[in-house]
Parts: sequence; C-alpha cells; structure tokens
Amino acid sequence: MSNYRRAWHPGGTYFFTVNLLKRAGNDLLIRHIDVLREAVRVVRETHPFIIHAWVVLPDHLHCVIELPPGDIDFSVRWRLIKSHFSKAIPKTEAMSLSRFSRNERGIWQRRYWEHLIRNEQDFSAHMDYVHINPQKHGLVEHVSDWPYSTFHRLVEQGIYPKEWAGGEEDQLDHRE
Repeated sequence: MSNYRRAWHPGGTYFFTVNLLKRAGNDLLIRHIDVLREAVRVVRETHPFIIHAWVVLPDHLHCVIELPPGDIDFSVRWRLIKSHFSKAIPKTEAMSLSRFSRNERGIWQRRYWEHLIRNEQDFSAHMDYVHINPQKHGLVEHVSDWPYSTFHRLVEQGIYPKEWAGGEEDQLDHRE
C-alpha cells in the first residue's frame, strides 16, 4: 500500500480536490447539488470549518477551507460529507467486489487531493483556481455564469469584480 503523507497543521487552511469515482460524463454532483449542500451543512454543525472558496462541477469539486484553531482533522469532515451525500441518493451505481465487501458505495474516489495553504500568495492562487475552474473546463464562458460557486458571494463582498476572468483579456491578476 502507498504511504500517503498528509500535511497536518492545527487550524490550517487547506485546498482540496474531491472527485467522483466515475468522472466521464457524470453530472451527479450538480444533479444532486441540494443533497451535497445539505451534507456540508450537517457536517459543519458538528465539525465546523470556514469556507473561503467552493466550486462544484459535474464530477468533482474544489474548495479552500479553514479549520478551527487547534483542529487538524479534515479527514473526518470529508468522510462524513461523502457518507451523508452517498446515503441520501439512490443506489444506481455499479459496485466493485472490493467496495461491496467494505460496504462502500461506488460514488467517490477513496482519496482526495489536499494542499496546506502556506501564505497569502498561495491562498490567492488557490482561491483563483477554485473560481476559474468552470471556465477552465469549458462549462461557461464567464466565471460569473457558473451557479455552483462561492464566486457570487465574494463578488457581493467586493473581493472579486463580477467580470473577473470573463473578458477577452486575462484578468486573473486584476482583482480589486
């Protein structure tokens, strides 16, 4: 088995990528967006975290979250979010023998990508990456057109201009 090394930092801010098991042509996350939102809400009640950025695409999601001071356990949060989501949707996916024997659903990849944010520049770069992702994947022409993103809340807060990364020129470095 591989030796995965996680960066544990009490109260840390992390970037995550979490993927569905079967990605090609799968729109499960946006089809069940309300279920995913509810799973996140329920988990935050017992295992709080701050959402700095979040985008849900059809087959994966990205986010930047901050744990409470002294807390290092992001893994329990992802286990619970995945579990709540999986239990709330109908069983229609094919199951491998391995997943069946472990009583797992065939929805999520077992692992996820995590990155400990190191400084303000790293934070800004990952915030931008989260929000540009729907445009990067060709889902929208303008970042502001994607409905499943914290981008809209950040525009309201004055952190991003509404037209950010949506014009003819590259506006990634033009946040106000």
